[in-house]
Amino acid sequence: MAVFTPLTDAQVAAFLSRFDAGSLVAVEGVPAGTENSTFFVTTDRQELVLTLFEQGEHEELPFFVELLDYLDEHRLPVPGPLHDHDGIALHSLADKPALLFPRLPGQHPHHPNLAQCRALGDALGHMHKVSQRFPGHRPNPRDLHWLLPMHHKVLAYLSPEDQALMMDEVEIYQGFFDGHPELPQGALHGDLFRDNTLFDGDRLGGMIDFYNGCTGDLLFDLAIVINDWASQADGRLDAERYATILAAYQAQRPLEAAERDAWPMMLRMTALRYWLSRLLVVYVDPPAHDLTPHDPDQFRTILKRRLEEGALPLPEVTS
Repeated sequence: MAVFTPLTDAQVAAFLSRFDAGSLVAVEGVPAGTENSTFFVTTDRQELVLTLFEQGEHEELPFFVELLDYLDEHRLPVPGPLHDHDGIALHSLADKPALLFPRLPGQHPHHPNLAQCRALGDALGHMHKVSQRFPGHRPNPRDLHWLLPMHHKVLAYLSPEDQALMMDEVEIYQGFFDGHPELPQGALHGDLFRDNTLFDGDRLGGMIDFYNGCTGDLLFDLAIVINDWASQADGRLDAERYATILAAYQAQRPLEAAERDAWPMMLRMTALRYWLSRLLVVYVDPPAHDLTPHDPDQFRTILKRRLEEGALPLPEVTS
C-alpha cells in the first residue's frame, strides 16, 4: 500500500474546510505510487485527490504549483491544484506538505491505440508550445549534467560489456551536445510515461504527476514519450505509434532543424537516463519504502535497439 502517512477522516475534513470544495463524504488511500501518500477524497460536491509529499526537495514544490497553474490556465488537461480561501494551494497536513487536486477522468492506457497516441502527441505539442513562455525555472535534474557523474556509481555492478556501453554512450553524448546548437527550451513534464496519463476511451482525461517537471530541452521530453509510448517489448519502435505521436505533436509545434538533427541522439540519451536511474534504485539508493523497483533491463534493451537501428524518419511538417 503506497500510503506512508495514514490520515483520519477528521484530519481530512479539517483540511478541506480551508477550501471551497464541499464537505467530506469519504476518503480512500490509493495503492499506486512509489514516493508520496495519495488519497481519493469524495465530498458532497466533487471528487478530489489529496497528495502528501513524503520525499524529495520540498522547497521545489512551489515550482510545480506554478507550472500546473500555468498549464491549467492554458487549457491543458492537467490537475490544476485547488487554492484555499486566501488563494494558497500548498499547505501542511500531518507534518507533510500537501496539495489538493481535482480527480481527472480515465485510466492508464497499457496498450495505447492510435487515437490515444494522437491525443497524447497533440497535448504534448500544445504544452511545449505554451511552456516556452512559462516564467518559472527548475534545471532538468536528469539531463547530461546528471549522467556524467552518476553513471560512475553503477559501473561496478555491470558486466564489462555494459560498463563499456554506458561509458562510451556518455562520452558520445558529451561530445555531440557540447558542439551542438542550443535546442528550444521550455517547461517539461519530465516523466510522461503511459502510467502518468489518464484516458476516458480515446479522450485524454489528464497528464498527471508533474513531480519530475523542470525546464530544459523540449526534445528531451518528447524522446521520453517516444521511448515509452512507441516501443515494443523487444525495444523496437512501433512505426504507426511513432508516426502518429510525432505528426500530432508537430501540428502544434514543428521541430526545428537542430532538433531533427539531434533526435536520434536524444532517443539514445533518454533511454540511458532511465537505464541508469533504475540501476541506481536497485544498487545504490533503494526507495525509502518497501516497493519493487522498475526493471533496468527494459531501457538497456531500448538503448541497444536505438544503437542498432537508429530512429525512424521524422514525419515531415505539412503546411
